Order: sequence, then structure tokens, then C-alpha cells
Amino acid sequence: MYEPNVVGDWQEYDEHAGLRVRVHRLELAEPPRGRDDAADGQTYFRLRVTVENRGSRHYGIHLEDGQLDVRIGPDGESAFIDWRNSQFIEGFDVYPLRRATAVLYAAGPEASLSQVDIQVQLRVDEEWTDRRLWTGGIGAHEGAAGAQPGAGRESLAHQVSVFLRGQAEEGTA
Repeated sequence: MYEPNVVGDWQEYDEHAGLRVRVHRLELAEPPRGRDDAADGQTYFRLRVTVENRGSRHYGIHLEDGQLDVRIGPDGESAFIDWRNSQFIEGFDVYPLRRATAVLYAAGPEASLSQVDIQVQLRVDEEWTDRRLWTGGIGAHEGAAGAQPGAGRESLAHQVSVFLRGQAEEGTA
């Protein structure tokens, strides 16, 4: 496992030239086919996982249930995954300069959604890739984290965001 990515970052796979993936658009959203009874009293959210091929050959991609793990809150509790409303990538050939996107609906207690960790393990041409981790949160935007003294300063998403911002500033000098 490598250092976590921030939601929105691209992660490239060295073993598959030109293939990259990102978790993005982490947002509150109601599922299109209605709420699952098991998520009663919880807040729904949605995220997208996009696989992009910038290489010269096509790859067969699988991103199905069991290849995504969503944890929420400071204790890393498992989020409820609404498999019925989610859309996966099941045996799709991603050709050069093309993308495929999975849409995942999940739910959890609203107070825990400020810290969301998403782990992804792709299957590419029947080979498993290494697991990759993205961290983010709903309401954990740059302005919100620094709006009140101490608010959100200890969250993992905030720490990763500050670290990456510092690294980007060093690289642009």
C-alpha cells in the first residue's frame, strides 16, 4: 500500500503503461432507484471511480463489488454500500485515450462523513493490481477546514491535503 491519495488525484499503475485511476466527485446524493431499507436513518453519498487509458494498447478492466472498500469516520467504520444503485465496470475494454467510470452509492451516519477513505483494487486483463487508497470527506473542503480555529485540523483528509499542497508549492518554485 502506498501513501494515500486525496480524492480527485490520479494514480498511475507502473505495471500497466498509461493506465491510471482516480476517485472523485465525493458528494451527498440520493440513489436513483430509491433508498435501501438497510440504510434507514443514514445519509447517502456518491463517489465516482474513473479508469483512464493514456497508453498505446487496450486493457480489459473489472471494477466490481468486493474491489471497493469504503470506510468512514475516525474509527474507519465500514460504510453501507448500496450495490443495487451502484454502477460498476464489468469486463470493459478501455482503449487508448478512453475512460470508464463506476458510480458507487454508499451511506453512513452524517457525523462520520467528514472523513471518508476509499480503497480500490482493479483487475486488469485478469491480473489484480495493488490496492490504492484515497482519502477525503464531505464538507472537508479547503475553506471549511480552516474556517474555525481547530475545526477539522486533526482529520486525515486535512493533513493529507496540507501535505500535498506543500509539495505542490515546492515543485512550482
